[in-house]
Amino acid sequence: MYFVVYFLESIKNPRQHYIGFTSNLKERIIYHNQGMVPSTKNFRPWKVIYAELYLKKEDAIGREKFLKSGSGWKFLKKQLHNYLKEKTV
Repeated sequence: MYFVVYFLESIKNPRQHYIGFTSNLKERIIYHNQGMVPSTKNFRPWKVIYAELYLKKEDAIGREKFLKSGSGWKFLKKQLHNYLKEKTV
C-alpha cells in the first residue's frame, strides 16, 4: 500500500491551501470537493498542486507534519516557485 502526502489549492480562492495525507488520493479529493472535510468545506473546489508518495504510513505522517511547519512551507514555496509565481502576476 502507498500513502500520499498532498498539497491542495482552492480554485475558489487560490490563496487558500491544505496539506494532508491519504492512502487513496482520488477518493480523498472527492471528499474535500463534496464538503465532507470540515476544514476545507468553505473553500471548495480544490485541486492537487503537489504530491509525494510513501511506502510507510509513519513516513507520510512525518512528512505531512513537516510540510505544515514553517520550514515545510518554505520548502513548498521553493519547490513550487514557478507555479506560485504565476499566481501573483
